Amino acid sequence: MERAIEERCIGKTGGTENAQPGASVGAGAPGKVIDLSRAGPGNFVAKRGLLIELVWFFVEACIINNKLIPISSLRVALLRAFGARIGNNCRMPHPIRVKAPWNLEVGDNCWFGVDAWLYNQTSLYIGSNVCISQGAFLTTGSHDVADNMDLRVAPIVIEDGVWITSKCVVQMGVTIGRSAVVTPMSVVHRSLEAEGVYGGNPVRFIKKRFSA
Repeated sequence: MERAIEERCIGKTGGTENAQPGASVGAGAPGKVIDLSRAGPGNFVAKRGLLIELVWFFVEACIINNKLIPISSLRVALLRAFGARIGNNCRMPHPIRVKAPWNLEVGDNCWFGVDAWLYNQTSLYIGSNVCISQGAFLTTGSHDVADNMDLRVAPIVIEDGVWITSKCVVQMGVTIGRSAVVTPMSVVHRSLEAEGVYGGNPVRFIKKRFSA
């Protein structure tokens, strides 16, 4: 398992966002460069041993993320077997990815679309009646971009009735309030109030979800 490498590949901020057009990015360019060989686990704590992670890697690849197995109950059963707490009547008929099922809690009546990716290095709580649509990416980790790129993790909380639509990104440490909606391809970088419709990159309030 290349745990250290994998956990250093997810972040909020690209390394060249402040580069000027036409500026050199070669080894001889001036300016500070962080030595990635010095990056560490930061506040990340592995809750399972390497053997369990290795077994889960193969289970996820062969069954959980396999589009040829359209059996929701099998995915739910295997996630529970590896420590996930999942409520009743949850639908997972499509391939999804779950980094660490032991860090996952899901309420009742939740839907997960094809290729939803739960990159939950730490706690990810999803309430009841939540829809996570196609290609949504929820990550509880990022990196210390101003220091040494150590891994940083913080929980995500998705309250009851939320709809995270297709291709959205939800970043570490946020809470999405009850019955909020996030429109397609949005980036949620901050906590959102209940019953709002939000969209954009970075996400912004658009309107109230319910008229009364």
